[in-house]
Amino acid sequence: MLIFIIDDKIILELKAVENISSSHVKQTMNYLAASKMKLGLIINFGEDQLTYKRVLL
Repeated sequence: MLIFIIDDKIILELKAVENISSSHVKQTMNYLAASKMKLGLIINFGEDQLTYKRVLL
């Protein structure tokens, strides 16, 4: 797992897991709440295709 902060506005979380679960979304929500940012992106490279999930606080 890698986490990047882009332009002090977006938290970008890169993962290589079978699928994006609700626990991954909750973790990103916690990062957003702690940083007071509003947008997070979870990008998963572990599936057959690249998948992503947009998370808003």
